[in-house]
Amino acid sequence: MDSLSPAVFVNSELLPFCVGRRVRTVIQVMRSDGVVVIGKSPDEKQIIVKTSPDSPLPSPHTGFVEVIGIVSSDKSIKAELWTNFGDEIDMFSYHKLCQLANGEFKHLFL
Repeated sequence: MDSLSPAVFVNSELLPFCVGRRVRTVIQVMRSDGVVVIGKSPDEKQIIVKTSPDSPLPSPHTGFVEVIGIVSSDKSIKAELWTNFGDEIDMFSYHKLCQLANGEFKHLFL
């Protein structure tokens, strides 16, 4: 696992390329059972995030959160750190940031 390196900005379409790597993304929390969080990614697809006792989902369990964690082989994210982003964020702009950070301007982000 790559838990010491910088976290790559990702959306759901980039997860398959980041298995075993540390990533960061913002999700809109759709539902949570305390162990697994189902969220909508910046590219409007579903992302599954697995919590741990060391890294529970911040309260309240709604709105937008940034998650930093390691991508598992099943393309879910094992959360290491959560940040509550409140009730509003421009997901389109975050999606574009993910594309820039993994494309032509990758060298500026890592």
